[in-house]
Amino acid sequence: MSAWQLVAVGLVMLLGLIGVLVPGIPGPLIVWAGVLWWAVTEKSGPAWTVLMGATALLLVNQALKWLLPVRDLRAAGAPYRTLFLAGAAGIVGFFVLPVIGAVVGAVGGLYLLERVRLGGHGDAWASTRTVMRTLGLSVLVELLACLLVVGSWAGTVIAS
Repeated sequence: MSAWQLVAVGLVMLLGLIGVLVPGIPGPLIVWAGVLWWAVTEKSGPAWTVLMGATALLLVNQALKWLLPVRDLRAAGAPYRTLFLAGAAGIVGFFVLPVIGAVVGAVGGLYLLERVRLGGHGDAWASTRTVMRTLGLSVLVELLACLLVVGSWAGTVIAS
């Protein structure tokens, strides 16, 4: 697979990660499609292994979504922009501090953005807790699953 194709697959996966944060865009499906594209083009053992692992992980993620509370952005109280930026902080955090950085980046980014918006620690902490209860867990689970798929793809590409 050429470098340009790898960049294109990476951009598709990035679109999928953003899709997790934007309602209405099927982020996990887009991430999986990127892995499928890469595996079909690459045709190697590690590529097929990553595809099988990604399929299994994203299927488990979809099953977990049925068990978690439904996302209701209006009930959370925080503006869409804040939620999107907090999710973007989670994506950056994943690559700065692998795996655990996603949670730290998302929750920390949400708190900092709410602190700037609301002005004080108490109000920001209350808003952060409300957002996390309302939709944070389901979004974090979905984002973490997609980040693990993207991370395993990137690790396999770098190792080859």
